[in-house]
Amino acid sequence: MRIATFRRKDRPGTPREVGLVADDATTLRSLDLAAGDAQRGALALIEAHARGAPAALPYGEPIALADVLLEAPLPLPRRNLFCVGRNYHSHAKELSGSVFKNNAPDPGAWPIVFTKVPESVVGPHAEVRLPGAEISTQIDYEAELAIVIGTGGRNIARADAMRHVFGYTIVNDVTARDVQMRHQQWDLGKSFDTFCPMGPWIVTADALDAANTRVRCWVNGALRQDALTADLIFDLPTLIETCSRGITLYPGDIIATGTPAGVGLGMTPPTFLRSGDTVRIEIDGLGAIENRFA
Repeated sequence: MRIATFRRKDRPGTPREVGLVADDATTLRSLDLAAGDAQRGALALIEAHARGAPAALPYGEPIALADVLLEAPLPLPRRNLFCVGRNYHSHAKELSGSVFKNNAPDPGAWPIVFTKVPESVVGPHAEVRLPGAEISTQIDYEAELAIVIGTGGRNIARADAMRHVFGYTIVNDVTARDVQMRHQQWDLGKSFDTFCPMGPWIVTADALDAANTRVRCWVNGALRQDALTADLIFDLPTLIETCSRGITLYPGDIIATGTPAGVGLGMTPPTFLRSGDTVRIEIDGLGAIENRFA
């Protein structure tokens, strides 16, 4: 299933709705959710699924996807997103000579984990706001597959981890590199308003082989990132196990799994985003998001 959060273009100011996207991705049908639940996007569905409650049923006629404004499937995450740094072999290699050379992950040790604040989340086609030059001049893109937790838990064993997954979505882990370097801890440079485009929807775990899918990113139509999730240093079960060590994961928690090689920082010379640039991210089996930077 593909679960989308949306508003109808012909009903400005009306509450959010949550719907099921048709297999051909041309229409969707709204799900029967209370307005307060729909305001939280797909989170209410995920929580109900975790409780074993009956699934919400679609109602009404199909709505053309062209007639809706897609929002982030989880527009109001319950807390910070978990994010993993330098988790593709290719990306770790491209940054091995950069200012982050001392942050190289050790495959025999632990993943690098940081967070992004919930307020950074915006929709799959929303505008990303560039800060003024006095704040940052080194804005970068990072195409990522994100895990959406379905059943919560603490100290989840790697062998059990995938049973806790509800589904997957796409995020762009937009980063202010100079702020990231300045503070040495990464949260501030990752958490600017609008710095986490997400979408276009959630694909449920039964509909995607997330361990071996293709992640691509284009900037102004030029392909920059292209990799398979099979290139991950720490695989999806390991990331869930790691993030749940001593920390309870809840339904709707998000784990962004890292970005492949091809980021702006890794180019020679480093090439950062400017006003008017457009970044498109596509993951096979998931869909695509595309955001203009301004």
